[in-house]
Amino acid sequence: MRRWLHALALAGTVTAVLAGCVQTHRADGDLVDDWAALPAPRLFVPATDACLPRLTAVVQAATYETVDCARSHLAEAVHVGTFTGPAALGARPEPGSPELRTARAECDQRAREMIGGDWHAARLTLNIALPPATAWLSGARWFRCDLAETGSIDNTRPVNRVGSLRGALVGDNPLVHRCFDPKLIGANLNYMAPVLCTEPHRAEFVGVYAERDMSWAAFARAAPAAHRRCMTLIAAFAGVPDNAELPYRAGSIFYPPSQREWEEGDRGVRCFLWSDDRKLTRSMRGAGPEGLPVI
Repeated sequence: MRRWLHALALAGTVTAVLAGCVQTHRADGDLVDDWAALPAPRLFVPATDACLPRLTAVVQAATYETVDCARSHLAEAVHVGTFTGPAALGARPEPGSPELRTARAECDQRAREMIGGDWHAARLTLNIALPPATAWLSGARWFRCDLAETGSIDNTRPVNRVGSLRGALVGDNPLVHRCFDPKLIGANLNYMAPVLCTEPHRAEFVGVYAERDMSWAAFARAAPAAHRRCMTLIAAFAGVPDNAELPYRAGSIFYPPSQREWEEGDRGVRCFLWSDDRKLTRSMRGAGPEGLPVI
């Protein structure tokens, strides 16, 4: 019994000693000095030089995703720019607006720098992605430039690919437009079948010209003017005079952007040399009057 009382007394003594070693915390009157400062809010901005599993016109932060370019993907973000000045003050730019055309021109230049040439000369399409309207209201002012491979000159739907497009137009690349054997239904072009230039063919890509201050409706009414612009490119490509004899050497086929692309600011018209009276078995680049005679 005594031992139990002694232990209890000792325990009480230890408790008192330990209690005396702990300083009581008292409020200092400042209610916020013990909390870490919250970080400043940051708006979501998508990454550049990243490959994408899907292609969208609006990029949502909640569903944003990138993949390794060595894996299968649908598009590649080649640049992320910023709307500045008056373009950043009003509502989010929409197709047909000068602000979006300015952004498109910046995307076009960055795409050319990345792939080493004009993307119109290959099975490629360039699209602009914007922040959601709610993000724009919160201050997001970015736009993303997405480059994608397409199925063909006729089917501009993006297709999955493996590998980055960086340097795609440098050297001999199968993406680049070259020679075609057009398939007709009556007098109408159905589709352009790509072939080797050493195989029999009737058409060859010669270059791109850009329309500037023209509406889509005006361009749709100006097919003869587009043909004339392409004929000038054909003459330069083949090394023949651009004169009254040119229509007796070759005709033209041209592919304009879609109406949506046009209204976004893409005005690049692809031009093709067209031989309707004979099959060609070589490229007409630099062929001269003997290679592309008057018939």
